[in-house]
Amino acid sequence: MQGCGPGGGGTLIYFICEDCAVEAARALANGGRIYKEKMSIGDYGHIAIVADTEGNTIGLHSMK
Repeated sequence: MQGCGPGGGGTLIYFICEDCAVEAARALANGGRIYKEKMSIGDYGHIAIVADTEGNTIGLHSMK
């Protein structure tokens, strides 16, 4: 992914949420960055990838 290197240990932690687009927007509104907008992962729901204000990259997962 362009502009999104791996975390310190190379593992990306995903947090489950109701709608990952909503949570990604919250991260952006509070000074974070969106690396990957909400995208479908087929039968497994949707994901988004964001960075918090300290540069930590996290994944968001939702079924809707």
